[in-house]
Amino acid sequence: MQVFRLPALSDNYIFLLYDNKQNIAAVVDPAQAEPVLAKLRELNAELIAIFNTHHHYDHVGGNQKLIEKFPQLTVYGGSCDKGRIPGQQVFLEDGDRVSFSNRTGEVLFVPGHTRAHIAYYFPPENHGETGELFCGDTLFAGGCGRLFEGTPAQMVNSLSKIRVLPDNTRVWCAHEYTLKNLKFAIAVDGENPELQKRFEEVKAYRNRNQATVPSLLGIEKHTNPFLRWEEPALQSAVNSSDAVETFGRLRGMKDNF
Repeated sequence: MQVFRLPALSDNYIFLLYDNKQNIAAVVDPAQAEPVLAKLRELNAELIAIFNTHHHYDHVGGNQKLIEKFPQLTVYGGSCDKGRIPGQQVFLEDGDRVSFSNRTGEVLFVPGHTRAHIAYYFPPENHGETGELFCGDTLFAGGCGRLFEGTPAQMVNSLSKIRVLPDNTRVWCAHEYTLKNLKFAIAVDGENPELQKRFEEVKAYRNRNQATVPSLLGIEKHTNPFLRWEEPALQSAVNSSDAVETFGRLRGMKDNF
């Protein structure tokens, strides 16, 4: 299973999954149809599935046009998003499985950004290879999503599900927010040497207009403040020893950063 990163809108990424043996494809969160259709033409591939993480327009905006072009495809989304995702046919719960090519993915229910958000985790096929996490707007490289419909407690629980995945998991998050996220991270966790190193690397990447997605989950665990709510330095930064309160205060600070 190959993964192609397709830029869309101002800072979105769409992810096209491709099986070159069967010449079929699936797409995660098609913000727009046009980049997907262009890549499918290049590959001469048939689209068989849309995997949506949540209902926001910049994740489902291309659904309808893709359905019109490929009427036999299947549209997946979270069960709690019923009525909010165009063309949705499969309503997924936490722990459900989805399949594409020769890979089976696990569905994680990760509310917080929205009340119905899900993620898709495809474990590695072989020892030493990477797993693939398509997490929408729950976890970002260096950050996490705003809490539009959920609570800090929900988001901590959701991110905890992600945090226990193997370090060698590629994080395919849906926006190029990394540099902005790390500027905030440095502001609250500036003595972290791994974060300092990552910040300089990301600045160099963005200066060359290179993408910073996917990230690796192992890097996120050491440098992303929104996965480190138990760290004394971060608790001190927000004057709290409670994990959920620490996360909530960090998220509030980021909202106003």
